[in-house]
Amino acid sequence: MALDPKAQAALALHRFGLGPGAGSIAAIASDPRGALLAEINSPDAARINDTALLTSADAARAALKFQQERRAQRQADRAARAAANQRPDMKAGDAPPSMQPNAGPPLPQRLYLDEAKARIHAALAAQIGFAERLAWFWSNHFCVSADKGGVRPICGAYEREAIRPHILGRFHDMLLAVESHPAMLIYLDNARSIGPNSLAGMRQKRGLNENLAREILELHTLGVRTVYKQEDVTSFAKVITGWTVAPPRQDPAHAGEFQFNPRMHEPGVHTVIAKSYPEDGVQQGRAVLAMLARHPATAKHIATKLACHFVADEPPPALVARLSKRFLDTEGSLNEMAKALVAAPEAWDSARPKLKRPGEWIISAMRAGAVVPPDIGPVMQAHNLLGEPLWRPSAPKGFADESAPWLDGLSQRLDIANALARRMGGDADPRELFEQTLGPLASTQTREAITRAESRPQALALLFMSPEFQRR
Repeated sequence: MALDPKAQAALALHRFGLGPGAGSIAAIASDPRGALLAEINSPDAARINDTALLTSADAARAALKFQQERRAQRQADRAARAAANQRPDMKAGDAPPSMQPNAGPPLPQRLYLDEAKARIHAALAAQIGFAERLAWFWSNHFCVSADKGGVRPICGAYEREAIRPHILGRFHDMLLAVESHPAMLIYLDNARSIGPNSLAGMRQKRGLNENLAREILELHTLGVRTVYKQEDVTSFAKVITGWTVAPPRQDPAHAGEFQFNPRMHEPGVHTVIAKSYPEDGVQQGRAVLAMLARHPATAKHIATKLACHFVADEPPPALVARLSKRFLDTEGSLNEMAKALVAAPEAWDSARPKLKRPGEWIISAMRAGAVVPPDIGPVMQAHNLLGEPLWRPSAPKGFADESAPWLDGLSQRLDIANALARRMGGDADPRELFEQTLGPLASTQTREAITRAESRPQALALLFMSPEFQRR
């Protein structure tokens, strides 16, 4: 059954965006599809232009300097403790001034939190959030983890530099930006991968690392169990040896930046998926990425993931075929894929089977209540509690887009919904919020439950926990 204009607008905000705020359903009700397209056609769509945030290279250098200073301080503290043993005026257990508890997190964590704050505020400020959702989708598709040494201070900059500028560009451009970014090279160990027959390999006897090559083929482009074999993984791993990060000792001015080191690169012709690539330094790897970016298996893999993320765990085959064809016809234009998704009738099915991922649900609840936290600590804790810690997936596959893995966290969502409702207190009218964020999509049972709530906080919590609010 076709939805009325307000219901279509509400569906657009929940399925494609980050949830309605005050007045947003009415604002786009005349043309929900047009509003979605207008947002992604904005020249600054999904970009975070905050001059206070460091580039990944500057953040890496700042983190390195911090670690060096901390090591030097520890050495000085040990010397101070040794000297203190000779001072009769110092009591046992006293620490020298430099050993007193330090207020605030260390620099790498501060950089991580600054980036997280900028990301959360961008999501809260978005009119619809379609562009932001695309950025989140691609950031998870090409995920890195802040839990890997060296990645924490640069993971937010990685998203700003390698993901956000390309979400509406060519897939090939994003792929190249991602795979050559220091965060990815560190996360999947390619920065230390050395060709066995390279100059460095013959001298150091260090080995080839296949992690990045495997994940590019399996997760980032072609998909699991498609057209590649193990020998393709090994050959591709050799192709991208030398893709590393400039070391601080040898190149302090460019430390933390991408560097192609020919001394680490495995020489010779390499064959990947039945095509040979001549020795051409860094261009050899770029040529393989260009092939992967336009491969039909990549088109199907990307189309399936995009449809799964926005529409259904088992997306309609017709939708996947339409998106895949658009990818191939436009040479990987992600803007055209996004437009095709919005235009597809399957994407506007009134059934809403998909559970929002924790981060989406948290932001949609905050947007509904017009909550902009001065301190993002509780928001980060909510992400952690619900199993989706920001930029910290447990594996290169990223966080699950299917609903099933998130069902066990619904009881924790209730705790967060109650806490948010208490924070909003008596300032919000639950019935007004209900109509502004969910009304056109709500069932009679949900409407009655919120109407009969014993208090405003209880009504707000019921709103945030309702099946219609939880789903895309």
